[in-house]
Amino acid sequence: MSGARGTGPRVGPHIGPHTGPRVGSHTGPHTGPHTGPRVGLRCDAGAGSGAGHLVRCVALAEELRSRGADVLFLGSVRDSPWALSQLETRGLPLAPAPEPPAELAAEARAHRLDAVVLDSYHLPPRTGAELRRAGLPVLAVVDGDPLGQRADLYLDQNLGAERRPFPYGLVLAGARYVLLRDSVRRARRRRDRAGRSGGGGVPRVLCFFGGTDAAGVAPAWARALGATGVPFAATVVSPAPFAAGAGIEVVPPTDRLPELMAAADLVVTAAGSAVWELLHLGVPAALSWVADNQRIGYDELVGRGVAAGLGRDPGPRAVAVLAWLLSDPAAREEHGRRGAGLVDGRGRERVADALLAMIEHRP
Repeated sequence: MSGARGTGPRVGPHIGPHTGPRVGSHTGPHTGPHTGPRVGLRCDAGAGSGAGHLVRCVALAEELRSRGADVLFLGSVRDSPWALSQLETRGLPLAPAPEPPAELAAEARAHRLDAVVLDSYHLPPRTGAELRRAGLPVLAVVDGDPLGQRADLYLDQNLGAERRPFPYGLVLAGARYVLLRDSVRRARRRRDRAGRSGGGGVPRVLCFFGGTDAAGVAPAWARALGATGVPFAATVVSPAPFAAGAGIEVVPPTDRLPELMAAADLVVTAAGSAVWELLHLGVPAALSWVADNQRIGYDELVGRGVAAGLGRDPGPRAVAVLAWLLSDPAAREEHGRRGAGLVDGRGRERVADALLAMIEHRP
C-alpha cells in the first residue's frame, strides 16, 4: 500500500485534559435555531498571503455543514475578492479574530463555539493552549512543523506525513486526510464520465499559483512556457493582467479553477494545497515551489514520480522539462496515472468524523 494513503491516527505523548469551563452547543446570535455543534475555523487569506489555508478550511466547513454542524470563520480576508467569494457564495459567515490568544479564547466563548480549528502559520504559539484552557477542543492543521501550537488533534495532510515523526499529540497524517471542496469532487466525477484527457492535438495547459498568486510568479512561468517553442494552448491565472505570448490567455482568479484543472492536459503550479486537488483529479502536474514550507511536499511528490519537478526558478532547466512534457503525451499521462489513486476525496469525511467525535466525547 502506498505510504500516501496514510495509516490512520498516530498517537504521540498525551497532552493532558481540558481545564476550565466546558463551552456548550449554542447557535450564536446570527444563525437562528440550531441543534448541532458549532465549530470555529481560524484562518486568514489575502492577496499577499494566499488563500490555501482558507480553501482547505472551506472544504472542512462544507463537510461539517452537511452533517448539521454550524460553522463560523474567524479571521480576515484582505485585498482578494476571489478569496472572499469562497465564503460569500457558500453563505459561510466571517467574524474578526483578535490576535492575542486570551482574547481569541474569550471571543470563541462569546460565540459559544464547541471547538476551534486553527489553520495559520502566524498565530501566537499559545493560541491553542489558551483555547483549550477555555474548555474548547482544538484541531490544528499543520504542514509538518506545528510551530509550537498545542492542540487536542492535529491534521497534516501532506504526502508522506504518516512516515515522519510528529513531536506531540494525536495526528491525522497523510493524503488519506486531504480536505477537498465540493467543486473539486464534482469536477472529478465529470472528468471520470468524460474520460481522461491527453493524446493527440495541441496540449491544454493551466498555469496558476494558488488562488491569488501571492508570490507574483505567474508571468515568469508563462514566459517559460513560451520559451519551450512547443505548440500549446494555455490559461494562466493572475490577479494582475500582463502581456502574454501567442497561445496564452490570462484570466483573473476564478471559481472555475476545478473545471479548468479537470480539462487540462498539464498543470504548472506550486507544491501547495492545490496539488491534492490535482492528484484527486488525476491531472498531470509540473511543480515548482514559492514558499519554503512547500519544499517538503515538492520533494515527496517529485521523488515518487507523481509530478514532474521544475525547480524553484523558471530558468533553462525548467524550460527543458516543460518542453519534454508538452512534446510527450505518454510522459504527461504517466505522471497523472501515478497520482490518480493517492487522494480518494474522502479525507474531509475522516477529519470531520474525528473532530465531531472529539466534541462528543470531551470531558
